[in-house]
Amino acid sequence: MTTLGARTRRPYAGAGAMLRFQLQRQAVSILLWALTIGTLVGYQSWGSQSLYGPEALAGLRRTMGGNAAVVASSGPPELLDSIGGEVVFEIYSYVAVAVALMTMFVVTRATRVEEETGRAELLTSMPAGRHAALGTALACAAVASAAVAAAVLVAAVVTGLPWAGSILLAASVVGVGVVFAALTAVAVQLVDTAAGARGIVVAGVLLAYALRAVGDVTGNGVSFASPIGWGQQTLPFVSDRWWPLALPMLLGAALVAVAVTLAGRRDLGSGVIAHRRGRTSAASSLKSPLGLAIRLRRGLVLAWAATVFALGAAYGSFADSIDEFLADNPDIADFLPRGAESATDAYLATTLTLLAVLASAHGVVSVLRSAHEERDGLVDVVLTAPSGRARSLGAAAAVAFGGSAAVLAAGGLGEGLAYGWVRGDASRLPATVAAALSYLPAVSILVAAAVLAVGASRTWAAAAAWTLFAYSAIATVFGDSFRLPDWSTVASPFDHLPQVPLESTNVPSMAVGLAVAAFLTTIGVALFCRRDIGR
Repeated sequence: MTTLGARTRRPYAGAGAMLRFQLQRQAVSILLWALTIGTLVGYQSWGSQSLYGPEALAGLRRTMGGNAAVVASSGPPELLDSIGGEVVFEIYSYVAVAVALMTMFVVTRATRVEEETGRAELLTSMPAGRHAALGTALACAAVASAAVAAAVLVAAVVTGLPWAGSILLAASVVGVGVVFAALTAVAVQLVDTAAGARGIVVAGVLLAYALRAVGDVTGNGVSFASPIGWGQQTLPFVSDRWWPLALPMLLGAALVAVAVTLAGRRDLGSGVIAHRRGRTSAASSLKSPLGLAIRLRRGLVLAWAATVFALGAAYGSFADSIDEFLADNPDIADFLPRGAESATDAYLATTLTLLAVLASAHGVVSVLRSAHEERDGLVDVVLTAPSGRARSLGAAAAVAFGGSAAVLAAGGLGEGLAYGWVRGDASRLPATVAAALSYLPAVSILVAAAVLAVGASRTWAAAAAWTLFAYSAIATVFGDSFRLPDWSTVASPFDHLPQVPLESTNVPSMAVGLAVAAFLTTIGVALFCRRDIGR
């Protein structure tokens, strides 16, 4: 019989059984992350080796390596000294962000989500140690990072890259996973919701990306303050430096120690930072489902809008160097739809599309909060009032659509302001914002698809919504560089809209897109009215 004293002396007792349970629960999602990231690396490696011979790579090094915009978005120019390094230059930032988000979801699902759903109380009632759940979450994240690293290694070697650099690249991926898994472990101790913890980690990811960009452009060593920068500073396939990988291991160990300390100072279900007490009486605006949805999601909208505005401003500040970049490297103009004469418009269209993808991600997150509220029993409380199911989900959908439009407009505003600043001409600001909003139909379709997923099944809503989003994002961001066939991108809503401002706005196609979004939303709300709550 296990006594309380024995459990106190063995804080990680039962972690092995809990790890097997968590791996069974998250095996499918981990496998999908690994296959997706490995496929991206493989496609990039194959494409780069097919496109760049020795002479082309030398020209690429002269032009891209000296362009601040390209370096800020990709990595240190030293990577361009070899074809394998060029692959890392092109894809590593995306891989690092994906691994960081993966470990964030893995750790929050094994810790804070378990506490929110009440399953953690069942687990702690068994002979399990105080820190068993935390140790399980970190071990599960380690397994996930190792799975992604294995996929990256296989993709790199199979496409012909050297073994030594491929192993180092895979190890650097593990380093990123270690840091952000540990950061998530700290975040779940600080706040009492999974959404709040994820917000802290996403802010950390953005900070790491920004520090890397500043350090790589200025060459002042700031990139060594970034976990993403540490991975790139190993310079796989160029110098093969292993010593930077000591930095993520040291930081990860320090963050884990902090997380363990904080875990011992909070109650189950609570956070170290006390939740702010609400008003004694509710505002009149909360009497309707729409008012409640706005109140619950306004912080989410503001955070996403501020982030996308900052990213848009960064993109706009780089637009002034596009003409100079193409003048130094005229071969790149051959890959642009209209050549060098529309280079700036092509750049703005590409970056605005990226901002639209992020606005879509906000919409999906906002809609899926309805599924989380349903899981937590909050929808049951709302439906006790004379509001009805259609108004409940319809209000959440309306806020998601409006919030996504606001996020998209904020991105266009940031890009237009920065572009006007560097050009000394603010006349294009309204046109840039309008160009950003021209992508709203595609954004609305992805948001409406999330509404349809929630209406059809709460259990499978997240998987269905994020799968469609991931497909659309990959087809949009990597479709051209990977030379994907036309049929493989046809299901992406972005594939059916013109690339404004490179192309003229097509009002009929926008109207069709908005009509499709309205149809999917209507079907989703109708399905929600017919199914059981919680199913």
